[in-house]
Amino acid sequence: MRPPIPLLLGSALLVAQGANADALRDRANAIFKPIPEKVTEVRGQQVSEDQARLGHQLWFDPRLSRSHVISCNTCHNLSIGGSDNVTTSIGHGWQKGPRNSPTVLNAVFNAAQFWDGRAKDLQEQAKGPVQASVEMNNSPERVVQTLKSIPQYAEAFAQAFPNDKDPVSFDNMAYALEAFEVGLITPNAPFDRYLAGDDAALDEQQKKGLALFMDTGCTACHNGVNLGGQNYFPFGVVKRPGADILPESDKGRFAVTNTASDEYVFRAAPLRNVALTPPYFHSGEVWELEQAVAIMGDSQLGRELNATEVSSITAFLHSLTGDQPQVAYPILPPSTATTPKPE
Repeated sequence: MRPPIPLLLGSALLVAQGANADALRDRANAIFKPIPEKVTEVRGQQVSEDQARLGHQLWFDPRLSRSHVISCNTCHNLSIGGSDNVTTSIGHGWQKGPRNSPTVLNAVFNAAQFWDGRAKDLQEQAKGPVQASVEMNNSPERVVQTLKSIPQYAEAFAQAFPNDKDPVSFDNMAYALEAFEVGLITPNAPFDRYLAGDDAALDEQQKKGLALFMDTGCTACHNGVNLGGQNYFPFGVVKRPGADILPESDKGRFAVTNTASDEYVFRAAPLRNVALTPPYFHSGEVWELEQAVAIMGDSQLGRELNATEVSSITAFLHSLTGDQPQVAYPILPPSTATTPKPE
């Protein structure tokens, strides 16, 4: 016997809803990629456990700084999303840095490091803050002297870099930090589960936000595994924001390339875990994610997003928060009489 018409209509509606859900997911999978469960190599080289273990200690060691006060974790705090949740970081002698600290989580997936992309990879990036006068204010020679003065570090470097005649080096320090950072990834976000086929991983508002994110053009800059971090774009493609958000003195990538067309050009911010890392933009002057979404619509897309659209896109961005890396605070080897004193 033929089913009643209402049941037929209900079945058709369910089929249509399922087709729409699959179409949205198919579109998303063509633009984005999920965070993998594990990364084990960089630049085609396998990362060893000994190198990562050494990098774990170095990450938390304030003796890499001249003052013995600042560690990598100071500005990239793994307890709060891999950044420091202040406008600009506080460095050596209480100096304020020029830009907001980007998250270190999932940084291995970025095409280059820093807001202006001046470091090609995490190893090169690790050398910058250690030497910057406004950050850790140290020198390669003093770092090596410090590490060689601590027998446990000398042994750890020898184990991590067994083929090197002189394993305690500034380059190897940076590589060990990179080896540790490779593991700072956040898989299993609701959005990743949705991409894998779990329709219930996103609620209806987040799905609307995802559709808006794709339809309004956000994906021109924010795509791939990290939803950004791959290319450089002017801040203010359509309309330049005010000087409080886009300081005139910071010309972005222009300082790297000295090319006029790179004035106020920055690397597209990766959006993974963005809900955990206020304030926003390189200036760190915007504290609310909703406001950041509205500014990007106006400045980059030339579109004034209404309140419902802003709320939906923001809800989608919350779905990008993945499982945070569980990193124990290490017990560091003690200094010796020959370890350089803090300055």
